[in-house]
Amino acid sequence: MKIVYLDNNATTMVAEEAREEMLPYLGRLYGNPSSMHTFGGQVHRKIETAREQVAALINADPEEIIFTSCGTESDNTAVMSAILSRPGRRHIITTRVEHPAVLNFCKTMARRGFRVTFLPVDKLGRLNPDELSEAITDDTAIVSIMYANNESGVIFPVHEITDIVKSRGALFHTDAVQIAGKIQVDVKKLQCDMMSLSGHKMHAAKGVAALYVKRGTRFEPYIIGGHQEAGRRGGTENVASIAGFGKAAELAKGHVDSGSSKMKDLRDRLQQGLLDTCPGARVNGDPLNRIPNTLNISFEYVEGEAILLRLNEYNICASSGSACTSGSLEPSHVLRAMGVPFTAIHGSVRFSLSRYTTEEEIDFVLEKTPPIIKELRALSPYVQEEGEI
Repeated sequence: MKIVYLDNNATTMVAEEAREEMLPYLGRLYGNPSSMHTFGGQVHRKIETAREQVAALINADPEEIIFTSCGTESDNTAVMSAILSRPGRRHIITTRVEHPAVLNFCKTMARRGFRVTFLPVDKLGRLNPDELSEAITDDTAIVSIMYANNESGVIFPVHEITDIVKSRGALFHTDAVQIAGKIQVDVKKLQCDMMSLSGHKMHAAKGVAALYVKRGTRFEPYIIGGHQEAGRRGGTENVASIAGFGKAAELAKGHVDSGSSKMKDLRDRLQQGLLDTCPGARVNGDPLNRIPNTLNISFEYVEGEAILLRLNEYNICASSGSACTSGSLEPSHVLRAMGVPFTAIHGSVRFSLSRYTTEEEIDFVLEKTPPIIKELRALSPYVQEEGEI
């Protein structure tokens, strides 16, 4: 049975063109890019080509791109660099709905004596810039707020955020892992200081990412070693994955408008179909200001994990809004911050599309999901206690 993959916010398939770009550097072109000989030099040139391709995706200059191992490293590096480069400032601002790469890092910094403000969001997952204005002080070293949320898909007002942060002389970092390649991103217009990207969220391989650092921004390396990445990130480069990342960024740039339109149409078709056929379903997040590929939907009185297990029987891949550990059921911190009701928060499912998603796949999900919800709801003790929906 064919895999219907609607979990693209977790990871994406490697594009065939990106895979082909990687292959020579997994075989005959195995030289160290830091070597002085010609054999290593041609490998180094490929890294610089990829740097240009990634920079072009967000309208950056190539020298503003630092290759890292993952989005988590990029996020950690940005926050730590701001702290180290501004030792007189002891305040960090982020949100309650950040990816754990930022959220947990900031919690760690709080335990180490830094003051951290976690901004709330409203019931649609939106951030109020006025709350940032009230929270920021002359002691704020960095504001780290994601461009778009990985669970709800909600896009934050990053241009307005930049203006507020700049007015107080702090640094602004945005995690753009979920948005780059899905809508147009222009760092020259945004004027953020740092931005995180990740290869495997845009059809490159896992294990490669990038951190944009605006020219002139004071920067302290997080991984200290050799002279790689102009002394900003030690360690021998993951050349094959970087080559694939460059090609994937080039492809994403070429498809960003057409791919965005296609994903939005299919996402909206899926959303409306589920709302029409599944009573008690509700969309989580701002319906008008989301990245085009993401649908977070809750089915009241049903467990999200049970839905995923049943969808899996049909080789439909999605993810749950509940972050579960063995023996306990802990709802998503994002949905909790949004105040999603108890009857719905555990029954949330995130469907995330890619430019490779087809109309036939969406129709298949719409065929299989409603009977699953009906069956599971019939078994729910909450429905039996409170009556039919």
